[in-house]
Amino acid sequence: MAEEQRVVIPRVKQGNHGLEVSKLGFGCMGLSGGYNSPVPEEVGISIIKESFNRGITFLDTADVYGPYTNEVLVGKALKQLPREKIQLATKFGVAVNNFDFKNASINGKPEYVRACCEASLNRLGVEYIDLYYQHRIDTSVPIEETMRELKKLVEEGKIKYIGLSEASPDTIKRAHSVHPITAVQMEWSLWSRDLEEEVIPLCRELGIAVVPYSPLGRGFFGGKAVVESLPSETILKSHPRFTGENLEKNKVFYTRIENLAKRRGCSPAQLALAWVLSQGDDVVPIPGTTKIRNLVDNIGALRIKLTKDELKYICDAVPINEVAGVRSHNFHRTFKFADTPLPKNAQAAT
Repeated sequence: MAEEQRVVIPRVKQGNHGLEVSKLGFGCMGLSGGYNSPVPEEVGISIIKESFNRGITFLDTADVYGPYTNEVLVGKALKQLPREKIQLATKFGVAVNNFDFKNASINGKPEYVRACCEASLNRLGVEYIDLYYQHRIDTSVPIEETMRELKKLVEEGKIKYIGLSEASPDTIKRAHSVHPITAVQMEWSLWSRDLEEEVIPLCRELGIAVVPYSPLGRGFFGGKAVVESLPSETILKSHPRFTGENLEKNKVFYTRIENLAKRRGCSPAQLALAWVLSQGDDVVPIPGTTKIRNLVDNIGALRIKLTKDELKYICDAVPINEVAGVRSHNFHRTFKFADTPLPKNAQAAT
C-alpha cells in the first residue's frame, strides 16, 4: 500500500542549457555535520540511496562540507547507484585551512578553481561533475577570470554546467556573458525572500534556474527550535534567527504556518516547502535531512497544489519585514555584497 502512495517526482529543465533534474533535489550537507553531528557512513549512504529510489536524482554537496568528508560519502553512495541517472552538483570557493571554519576565506582565483575541481572529482570518484558552483563569490577577483577557468573545465569535459551561489545581479550578468550560467543557488524560504526583487527576475530573463537552499528556513518550518529542542552541538544555537528574543518573536510564524497546515491536512514543513516549489517550474529546492521520515515528508510536499490565493495567504503569514534577525551568520558573504572588480582591461577602458 505504501508503495502505491509514493509521489512521482516530475523532471524539469534546469535553465535553458540542457540540464534536466528532478523537481526536488537532496541537500547532502547535513549528513556530514553542518547543523548537527555527522551520521554514520552507512546511514548517510542509505538515505542518499532511499532518496534516489523515491525519485530524487539531483544531489547537492560541496568540498567544504565536512570539510571534504561529504563528497567522499556521496561518492561512496554513487558507486551503488546508476551514475548516468544522477545529476551531481558540488561547489568550490570556501577555503578552510586546518578545519578552521571561523577563519575560512573565499577564493575564486583560476588556479584554485582547477585544483578544487580535480580534488572534488577524486573524492567523488567520478569522471565529471554535472553542475559545478562557485560556492561564494571572491570579491577580490573579477568574475570573468573565475568563469574563464570554469569554461575551460567545461571544454575539457570535467564539468558539464556552471552555477553560482549567493551571487549579486551584476556578478550573474557578467559571469553569464563569459559562459552560460545554468543555475543560481540562493537561500529562499518563507522567511528569506530578499532575492525576489532583483535576482529572480534576472535569472528568468537569462534563462537561469534557481536552486533554493534552506527552503525550510534551516529547519525552522519543520519545527526545529519550536517543537523540537535544538541539539546541544548545533550551530543554529548561535544563528541570529534562532537565539534569544529573535527566536521568541519568530515562533509566531511557525504557529501560523502550523495552523494553516492543519487546515490543509499536511505538515508545516510540507506547506512551507510547497510554497517554495510553487514559485515556478524553474525552481528546484534542495532540502536536506538525516531522517528517512523527513525525506518522505518533504517529497510529500509535491502533492500539495496551491492556488494564487493560498500562496498569498501563506506568504502574508510570514511578513518578511517582521522576521527577527538576518538570514545568515555571514551576511557579509551573501549576494548583497558579492560584486567583483572589473577586469584590468575594462578598468583601463573606463
